[in-house]
Amino acid sequence: MAVEFISVSFPNASTDLDPDPGAPVDPKYFARYARTLDAAGFNYTLLPYSSYSFDPFTLAATVIAHTDHIAPIVALRPNTVYPTVAAKALATLDQLSGGRIVVHFIAGGDDAEQAREGDFLPKNERYARTAEYIRILRRAWASPEPFDFDGKYYQIKDFRNAVQPVRGTIPVSIGGSSDEAYRVGGELADIFGLWGEPLAETRQQIQRIHEEAARAGRRDRPRIWVTFRPIIAETDELAWAKAHRVLDKLKANAGVQAAVRPLPESGPQNVGSQRLLEIAARGDVHDRALWYPTVTATGARGATTALVGSPQTIADSLLDYVDLGAELISIRGYDNLNDAIDYGRYVLPLVRAGLARRGLPQTAVA
Repeated sequence: MAVEFISVSFPNASTDLDPDPGAPVDPKYFARYARTLDAAGFNYTLLPYSSYSFDPFTLAATVIAHTDHIAPIVALRPNTVYPTVAAKALATLDQLSGGRIVVHFIAGGDDAEQAREGDFLPKNERYARTAEYIRILRRAWASPEPFDFDGKYYQIKDFRNAVQPVRGTIPVSIGGSSDEAYRVGGELADIFGLWGEPLAETRQQIQRIHEEAARAGRRDRPRIWVTFRPIIAETDELAWAKAHRVLDKLKANAGVQAAVRPLPESGPQNVGSQRLLEIAARGDVHDRALWYPTVTATGARGATTALVGSPQTIADSLLDYVDLGAELISIRGYDNLNDAIDYGRYVLPLVRAGLARRGLPQTAVA
């Protein structure tokens, strides 16, 4: 399977360095952003989801309208859209895009965030519900014949879906670091997403996912997706100076971020964030250039680990994860659009050159 690259699309100029939480969609900016990622050679772009954010289905449709190659990854929480509705919506987007859609499931790692949209299931049941949801989607995409589904969370009678994906199905992604995430993702996911942890911990997580896939009787394995926030400059020395300027801004903006995404007083509930904070407590720098002060400065809200260095240092660091078995490399910065441009110019070509030296297949550059 080819090694491919993911970024995130942003609908306005708000960034972690200069946040504007109330900013509306800027259609021209968003179109330019999507076209930039497409031209830079990214294969996928994530449309994130939270209780306060823009609708990822609509944003995905906009990405499709302004690009030729890049595949939108629609983030979806099962409590927000009934699975029969999602099956048709995703397949519709897939037809509009010529088969480019991926769906990424967020079971939900924060009880308060889930409750904001009426979801009060405990976390272990949220993953069980996600498993039912995926089975319904795949059955709906498998054929237009009517079917029933009698599960714990969903009951369907005589549903027929006439909207089929271009290739007969749509890739399903799951992320997480809990036992439930490994189990459900290992059994059902085409892609499993991990946040940026040191190589040793990432190797352990990949092994666990593979074990769960084998336990479920799969002959294949989920593709591994790892995510980083690179901070690059011409030289390593300049990159580290830049990294500390970024950190100062993140600390200065911590109050703004906490107002938008408050954390429980006891800290984050999701295992992924807890793991990041535990690793951060062991030291600032891991492996070649994995930097953790950005984790503590942001309270480990999401994918927050940085890689710091010159383009070659960043490329070598990413290739270390490819050597572990990662096939999907996600990079997004702190200065969103400018960083995406720099990654396309200076980082992706070096990573692709490293892949070529390893004899690894790659998807053609857009």
